[in-house]
Amino acid sequence: MRLGKLLSRLGASPDFRGLLVASVATILVGAVFYHHQEGLGWLDAVYFTVITLTTVGYGDFSPATDGGKVFTMLYILLGLGIVGALVAVIADAAVGLAGEATDRG
Repeated sequence: MRLGKLLSRLGASPDFRGLLVASVATILVGAVFYHHQEGLGWLDAVYFTVITLTTVGYGDFSPATDGGKVFTMLYILLGLGIVGALVAVIADAAVGLAGEATDRG
């Protein structure tokens, strides 16, 4: 499968574009919150949001304040659905391209 074809297919998909914007916005909202509420540096705040929303959770960061803990619980419930939907759209496009390549022989 060629990456260029996958990116072309994704770029033409309104679902992908919408979910990409929603995912980036969700990461930015989380990063701003953790930067201000938890006192994380910008890189650490973005890192924490990404590992949280992808459920990797290395355990090297966790919210220290009660507000941070409440926000994180709600953030995971909302953000995981958005990021999960984005991953599903990407996987669907990749599987579709792989199927087309198989059909062509």
